[in-house]
Amino acid sequence: MSIDHVAIEARREEIRRRHLLTRRPPSSARGLHHVALLSSDVERTVKFYQDLLEFPLTEIIENRDYKGSSHFFFDIGNGNLLAFFDLPGLDLGPYQEVLGGLHHIAISVDPVTWERLRGKLEMAGVPHQIESGASIYFKDPDGARLELLADHLGEMYGARVL
Repeated sequence: MSIDHVAIEARREEIRRRHLLTRRPPSSARGLHHVALLSSDVERTVKFYQDLLEFPLTEIIENRDYKGSSHFFFDIGNGNLLAFFDLPGLDLGPYQEVLGGLHHIAISVDPVTWERLRGKLEMAGVPHQIESGASIYFKDPDGARLELLADHLGEMYGARVL
């Protein structure tokens, strides 16, 4: 299958021209409250996110939508949370990337923290990939793809995106 990169770039430019506002109005949103993922093992997830990645566990409560299920939260800075559900009794199968599904979650960390966490991932034997010297891609214990990004919030590859 051949990909027409020139046509793709032309389409991207056309979308940018038609939809990227020069005077962007304020967003109707106040911010990201949380992103919710699934966990097959609550304690393993807590150890990975709190102990390895240094995202403090902030609360664990019963999921209001599924009796017996836990809903638990990690502080990922700037008033944002990463949340998880376990769904005991449901066989959900392994994590899959699908069209319309989650590709990855990119979390900004300062460069010193980025280096420390890279070292912790290596010491823990977590397979990872480094891109552009500023991104570390890896998977959590259930297969969700994460990125630790040394760029500031609102920046990507040195360009302002916000």
